[in-house]
Amino acid sequence: MNTPPPAPVTELALRCLDDIDDIVEGWLAQVELVDPYGSPDPPVSRDELRGTALTGLDMLLRHIATGSVSPGMAGLSERVGERRAGQGVPLESLLAAARLDARVLWQAMNARVTPEALPGLIAGAHLVWEAVEQHVTGLMTGYQRAVLEMGRQREDQRRAWFTRLMDNQGRNPDVVRDAGRVLGFDPSQPLLAVVAHPGEGAALRAAEAAMAGSMAGSTAGSTAGSTAGRTVHCYRHESPTGDVLIVQPPARTADPPRSVLAALAGVRCGVSPVVTGLSEVSRAVRLASAAAGASRAGAGPRRLEDAWLDVFVGGSRELAAELAHQVLGPLSALGGSEGERLLETVRIHLGGSGSVADTAAALYCHRNTVQHRFARFRELTGRDVRVPEDAAVVALALRAAGALP
Repeated sequence: MNTPPPAPVTELALRCLDDIDDIVEGWLAQVELVDPYGSPDPPVSRDELRGTALTGLDMLLRHIATGSVSPGMAGLSERVGERRAGQGVPLESLLAAARLDARVLWQAMNARVTPEALPGLIAGAHLVWEAVEQHVTGLMTGYQRAVLEMGRQREDQRRAWFTRLMDNQGRNPDVVRDAGRVLGFDPSQPLLAVVAHPGEGAALRAAEAAMAGSMAGSTAGSTAGSTAGRTVHCYRHESPTGDVLIVQPPARTADPPRSVLAALAGVRCGVSPVVTGLSEVSRAVRLASAAAGASRAGAGPRRLEDAWLDVFVGGSRELAAELAHQVLGPLSALGGSEGERLLETVRIHLGGSGSVADTAAALYCHRNTVQHRFARFRELTGRDVRVPEDAAVVALALRAAGALP
């Protein structure tokens, strides 16, 4: 059961109710000093502020007069908080305006108190602050709930437009333009895609957060967000098969792929080449996904241009196994260590400069020995690693054999 407030507090609160219109005008004069309420184009009209203040201060005074919370007070506070969030009022501005309630009410009660009633008012001063703090709590609850809901709605909208952009594959210029507006991209500026390995979502989020600062620093004389066209724009799309990150670096970034790779250090993912604009984003995602499939645990980001052999081998495990069997299978029939020596020679040759002399130096043997091993390898497999087409097939077969369990 609530303890009744001191009689002077009740009397003064009721007297203030009689003068509520004047008190509201005093509150309005002070709140218009708080940005953005007093701006030339405020998000909340003066008439709406007056109506909200009239209802809110009335309920606060009744709370102070009776010592009990009005049944509708919490709901009113939360509704006002929700509306101010939707109107774009910053939370700190909303709270600054709300805390003016305590000052204005205390000043109004002090202006009406008699010397005899002053001790009773001071004894009940806490009731004013408690009533206002309850109101502030309701405002914050409603505001934060609305912000969360608006965030969910914006994210749902972004996801829908990204999906539409991917499905459209850049064929409809209107879709590309509208998707760019929703996702925050300039449709005509280059961008690239990153596809993370499943389970790397948290690491990709951290890389996204770090990316803006590192890329902004790579543009001449600019800082993140300082000038239009000099800020990195990202959109991350969560997917069970691997999160996707679209990155549009600042227009004057010297080397966008290097900046992206630096921010992605330690993230197992694939990175596409730079594409010309937003209409190419679906292609960029496919290329990044192919590179991601060729990535290795602990190896960090993999660019498509560094992963062509693995990408082709990883396209079909059945074909990779068949290729390895057909090209390298005859070596398994050899006894002793001959097969291992031949594989080592071919592997070093194809992984190096392609020079017989360099291969011989790497193996600490004579170049004639290398030539003899090449001839033996051709005899067994039908492939001559000194012929470009055969060398490409053998290189794929070696990569396929290394990729298979």
